[in-house]
Amino acid sequence: MMAEKAEKFLIPLDEYLKVGVHIGTKSKTKFMEPFIYKIRPDGLPVLNVQEIDKRLKLLANILTMYNAEDILVVCRRENGWKAVRKFSELTGIKNITSRYPPGILTNPGLDDFIEAKILFVIDPWPDRNAVKDATRCGIPVVALCDTNNDAKDIDLIVPCNNKGKKSLALIMWVLAKEFLISKGVIKKDSDMKLKVEDFVQE
Repeated sequence: MMAEKAEKFLIPLDEYLKVGVHIGTKSKTKFMEPFIYKIRPDGLPVLNVQEIDKRLKLLANILTMYNAEDILVVCRRENGWKAVRKFSELTGIKNITSRYPPGILTNPGLDDFIEAKILFVIDPWPDRNAVKDATRCGIPVVALCDTNNDAKDIDLIVPCNNKGKKSLALIMWVLAKEFLISKGVIKKDSDMKLKVEDFVQE
């Protein structure tokens, strides 16, 4: 039964489990409770892997509705910098890693102003300034959310471990693959120029 379900996943179930994409943090918020499968004996919440996969599919489908130049990915968390940059390299989608420059989404007078139609953040807490700006401008926000995230300004929550470098590498690789397949750039997984390992922060 599990094998049948695994075949419908974007990648084999084992790949998700291997990088701990389902392992949460010690704390949990009301926003994330619906995605929690169980609490381990050590107190760590475990996210529902089927829900992670389902939401990743949904996020991939949403992103492919936009042109690459209309999407902005923001990542303040260092563990995700390389994954986000590799994702951008493959898809042509703009990214901001490290510090988010104030006003970049709200002030057309800035030289580096970005006119985005959708914002994708790796973690709503460190990326909160970008989320605030997008909300102010009416730009939809999609986000990777761990068990401890407040997601009140998020239009689509993708539950996952958004702190581990291997988890983030896998997620961004999967999203790049799905984006490129949907846009007709590649036909299958094996056409990907980069491997998951190439997305992992050193």
